[in-house]
Amino acid sequence: MATPPVLPQPPTNFEANPPPMGPTPPQQPPGTDMTGICFRDQLWLNTYPLDRNLVFDYFALSPFYDWTCNNEQLRSQSIHPLDLSHLLKMTGTEYMLSEVMEPHLFVFRKQKRDSAEKVTPMLTYYVLDGSIYQAPQLCSVFAARVGRALYYISKAFGTAASKLEKIGYVDSENEGAASESKTGKEVIDFKEVKRIDHILASLQRKLPPAPPPPSFPEGYVPQSTTEEEKGPETQQGGEPQLPPVDPIIDQGPAKRMKF
Repeated sequence: MATPPVLPQPPTNFEANPPPMGPTPPQQPPGTDMTGICFRDQLWLNTYPLDRNLVFDYFALSPFYDWTCNNEQLRSQSIHPLDLSHLLKMTGTEYMLSEVMEPHLFVFRKQKRDSAEKVTPMLTYYVLDGSIYQAPQLCSVFAARVGRALYYISKAFGTAASKLEKIGYVDSENEGAASESKTGKEVIDFKEVKRIDHILASLQRKLPPAPPPPSFPEGYVPQSTTEEEKGPETQQGGEPQLPPVDPIIDQGPAKRMKF
């Protein structure tokens, strides 16, 4: 009876390396801009746990790994590639594990070491739930955000311009209609005016003349005559007088006809 194959167990030694899975990647330095690709090895993730001790070996399988770094020299000497006591004594390109949130997030910083105290950051990579990415540079992030903002601003201006064009077109139509109605109202048909004058004149000839105004009652003296007799001096020095009452129009409530 054949025994089922047994998967290799993860190494228990801190300085040991897991056995390589699959073909070895070519030992060539990766390109500078590799933000458009993602690396993930599901077979390795199913075989070994992703923790701070083995995450660098998993990162070394990706195309982001520079095989000329100091960490690879430590790996060839069976030393843990993230051993800071050995990395501080070396110069050149190296990877440093800067942030760890096991088992979901691991951040690697690629830097150039000139001495134990002087390092120059180059690039940043992160392992998020088993997928490896290259973090974009700050200038690229700003350029992308500014480009996106300009896109939406130009789109908003285009939409506003199209709506303003429609509003202006409607206003021009309204102005044209108003001007047409105004010109139509201002145009006078002289034939119609003459025809109406002729009708009014014929009606005036047919109607009897207006009756004369009624005469004043006996003993009534017009107000204008009394004021002329008093003179302007008496009018200015006396009290203000009430307005004249027409005896024909206002004769008191008792004399009005009741309907």
